[in-house]
Amino acid sequence: MMNSQPFNRRSWLQTASSVAVAGCISNVFQREKSVFAQEPVANFRLKYLAASCMYGYADLATILPEVAKQGATALDIWPKVHGNQREQMTELGEEAFAALLGKHDVSLGCITQYKLGPFGLQEEMRLAKRFGCKTIVTGAVGPTNLKGSELKNAVSVFVEQLKPHLAVAEETGVTIAIENHANNLINTPDSLRYLLELRPSKHLGIALAPYHLPQDEKLLALLIEELIPALAVFYAWQHGDGCMTQMPKEKELLQMPGLGPLDFGPLLSALKSNRFDGWTSIFMHPFPRGIPILEKGDEVTAEINRSRNYLEELLRKI
Repeated sequence: MMNSQPFNRRSWLQTASSVAVAGCISNVFQREKSVFAQEPVANFRLKYLAASCMYGYADLATILPEVAKQGATALDIWPKVHGNQREQMTELGEEAFAALLGKHDVSLGCITQYKLGPFGLQEEMRLAKRFGCKTIVTGAVGPTNLKGSELKNAVSVFVEQLKPHLAVAEETGVTIAIENHANNLINTPDSLRYLLELRPSKHLGIALAPYHLPQDEKLLALLIEELIPALAVFYAWQHGDGCMTQMPKEKELLQMPGLGPLDFGPLLSALKSNRFDGWTSIFMHPFPRGIPILEKGDEVTAEINRSRNYLEELLRKI
């Protein structure tokens, strides 16, 4: 949290009579983001986002106290099958959820919604606005395994189809961030470049997942340099030995920064030199989906912090 923009989210949210009041905090968060972007590069720091699915199907009341412990200020809420916290939010009701966020001094920073897809987000964006949430992550819809002009044309069609939904994104102040995902229209460096080139609005962004790209730190760093104008979320996530089959936990954890072979130094250097002011999510997928990355919640937090310490040490050397 920026010292130059002090405010007490906890007391504000706890005394709010409705979630509509809680939604007013969006202007404060936007002001924080602006100040963050203007800071000297020497003072650069990552803005950490806590993905609820890292804790499996744990209760929100259990997860929220862990957010600050992992150096994050905001929650990325996931639905089934990876987590079930988005469903928990519905069960709680918006006012009770807002009060729970306030109790733990956590904001709703992101909603991940592959289930709804890019063309099913309009009501989700309006909900996000009520919580001052500026980011929704989803995937792209379209053919796969294309290259060259065919790929660019397919991305163009997707962007055109997205325009009515981007109008709602502009109305609500939300960025629809498209993740590069396997077996997806947007899943290669070129597809990401075309998405940036063709985007008609700053409310269409990119959620960059190195896991799904070639594990070449120089290529990834150059790609970050190119995509930075649209980069909304950076997943600190590498491929390691993958996440699609059962394997020993020590192998599964190779997806985490500092354990697998990918050197995050060049990636962080690109983020720092460009004063990246979006979210950073320390991330991995367990197998099967829906379980926590480690058995106990405090173990999950400790593992995230081990990766965060690795990233912070690299940043100090840049």
